[in-house]
Amino acid sequence: MLSYLVLIAVQIAGAWFGAPQVLRYIPVSGDPRTFVHAAVFAVIVWIIGVLGSLVLKDVRQPGTGSLGLALVLSLAGAAVIVTGLIAQIPFKFAPMFLPLGGAILGYLIRR
Repeated sequence: MLSYLVLIAVQIAGAWFGAPQVLRYIPVSGDPRTFVHAAVFAVIVWIIGVLGSLVLKDVRQPGTGSLGLALVLSLAGAAVIVTGLIAQIPFKFAPMFLPLGGAILGYLIRR
């Protein structure tokens, strides 16, 4: 259990700070940029999960299903941002936390 908490912390930090570095090389703007950002979050979370499974003791090796579900939930979070439904959420937070949370949740759900 502690291994998964460490993995989640590393995934959050790695995706949050790594995605802007990757996005510098992808020439897209406007609403599609939010979806590309979400997809980059999902891929980074999955790659960190693969590396974490090699380093951490009790962490399972993720498969392509984990990547797929991370992509789906991350893109769903981006859709909430683009459609404006984020205004209906009573809590105030950075909007890109939704796709990041979706990516991590999608990674963890698939077993």
